[in-house]
Amino acid sequence: MSDDIVLLTNPIHPDGEKILQGHARLIVAPDTQPDTLRRLAQDATGIIVRAQMPEDIADHAPRLRGMVRHGVGLDFIPVARATERGIVVANLPGSNTDSVAEFVIAALLNLRRPHARFDSALRAEGWDKARAAAGSNSEVRRSVLGVVGVGAIGSRVAQIAGNGFGMRVLGASRRSAMPEGVEEATLDRLFAEADAVVLSCALTDETRGLVDAQRLALMKPGAVLINVSRGPVVDTSALVAALKEGRLAGAALDVHQTHPLSPDDDVFSCPNLLLSPHVAAITATSMRAMSVGAAEEMRRILSGESPVNFVNPEIRGA
Repeated sequence: MSDDIVLLTNPIHPDGEKILQGHARLIVAPDTQPDTLRRLAQDATGIIVRAQMPEDIADHAPRLRGMVRHGVGLDFIPVARATERGIVVANLPGSNTDSVAEFVIAALLNLRRPHARFDSALRAEGWDKARAAAGSNSEVRRSVLGVVGVGAIGSRVAQIAGNGFGMRVLGASRRSAMPEGVEEATLDRLFAEADAVVLSCALTDETRGLVDAQRLALMKPGAVLINVSRGPVVDTSALVAALKEGRLAGAALDVHQTHPLSPDDDVFSCPNLLLSPHVAAITATSMRAMSVGAAEEMRRILSGESPVNFVNPEIRGA
């Protein structure tokens, strides 16, 4: 057995664990508090990351050779600090694309055609009142979808919306060219014209607070907003105000400014707001794929090989 130790911030799929058997001893953190992760990282040669890492984690891990994101978003890993210390960082682009895209479409349909609401109304209020609520619903076909962040997830959402529902799709992204079927637009134009806006962008200094009161004011009163990117991309207080004042038809938030949500958070008393606990990327299928992918990348790193998805190859002069 190798003397390498891999710290798992959270449990991974058993198939991922099997890949690392014989290559390292696995330690699962009992919680993801910063001090816990710092303490457990002291002997770790690798970390598979499913939770926010402390910015100074590398300073507490003298043996650390690699960190692998169990997923895509790199805001959980202090990449710059890792690079300074010569620590390999890898992630798994595309590993949860379908699961998040399907979640977005489910949220959009739920906001436009709230099946569960009809069910509860039928049970509680009867046939006539339940049917009466349907008249205010709207179809998504031929409406306009705005996608902010047209990467793997945003592109897949656009493909489903355009090909499956006949939606016109506007996109705003850092990428140089939009995929087929997506019309490039400025952010302000996208927010003003879209009937539904999907946020699937990375959290950066530029996107933090991107959806503020001013941008929300551009949206149509009947429009909806869906956020599967990161919580700080949206000014939640401004969104809650817009929903409470009826200036927006609805929203769905899978990510939040603080995780987990406090029980007394304003979002729980907000109308027309669908909430979920950061689960868009989580299905049995995607969790296995991410665990296996992360374990394979970690095995490569521990063996001295370069990972397939090398985030900071400059540390090896690449």
